[in-house]
Parts: sequence; structure tokens; C-alpha cells
Amino acid sequence: MNANKSVNWGGLILGILFILISLLSFNNPGGSLSAIVILFAILAIINGIFSIVVRNQIKNMIGMRATAFLVLGIIELLLGVVLLFNLSGGIIALSYVFAFWFIADSIRNLFFLDHARTFGNGHYWFTLIINIIGLVLGIMLFIDPIVSALTISFLVGFYFMLTGIFYIVNSLDH
Repeated sequence: MNANKSVNWGGLILGILFILISLLSFNNPGGSLSAIVILFAILAIINGIFSIVVRNQIKNMIGMRATAFLVLGIIELLLGVVLLFNLSGGIIALSYVFAFWFIADSIRNLFFLDHARTFGNGHYWFTLIINIIGLVLGIMLFIDPIVSALTISFLVGFYFMLTGIFYIVNSLDH
């Protein structure tokens, strides 16, 4: 890091949280689906708030309106609140909720792929690959939700690990 770069502490903390949640998911794949729903709800709330904050930063940095960040941030925030107060519904819809989240989050990040190029070609390709993997995982969850329910801990852990790494890399390139 040179002297002109700073650390985006919100992104760094969010990335570390995503990685910790992923490790818990890998450690106990047969764990309670309720715990996964609660953790997902909390992460969705935090990610929604973070998306709204980042939207303002992007608007200031590149002068573009980042409406996708605002809309998806509000959706993630509302989704997290609803799941916290309706665990049984969250368990039933878990595969579809994760599919929507993976796809929406990846599409949002792909909209700003050109901005990633300003940090270098390595960052561009890393962002592209991570978000394509997120799209593929989301589509897999929609195609066969029964199989997805059986492997949800692994898929969620894998996606959260990638998302955590993505947030940490972005927070250090800030």
C-alpha cells in the first residue's frame, strides 16, 4: 500500500465477517438451518447498509448515479429484517433467498466492472471471476432447490468465503 491509499474499514470488517461465517458453515454443515437463516439475516442487514453507504462513495468518486446499489441495499436490508422475524419461512425459502442474493449481488458488482479496471487488470479479472462464480451458484440454487438444500452449508460457505475475500481485497485497494 502506498501513502495515497487508505483502508476502507467497513469493507474490511464486512469481509472478515463473511469469512468467519463461511468457516462456521464449513465446520458444521449439518448445523441448524435456523442458525444459517439468522446469520444470513444479520449479514443481509449489514450488507444492505454497506451497499447504501458505498453507493454514495461511488457517486462521489465516479460521478455516476449508483441506483443499483441503493435498490439492492434496501432489498437486502428489508430481506434481513423479514427473515429475523420469520425463521420458519426463512428455512423454507432458504435456497431461493440465497439464489436471489447471490445473483443480485453478482449482477450489481458486474455493473461496476469497468470501475474495477481502474485498480488494475488483476483486480478486474478477480472481480469478474468472483462474480461469475456467484451467478453460477445462484442459478444452481434456482435450478434444483432440493439438492441445494442438502448442500446449502457448503454452497453458502463457499460463496461467503469468496465474498469475504472480495470485500477485503476491495477494502485494501480503496
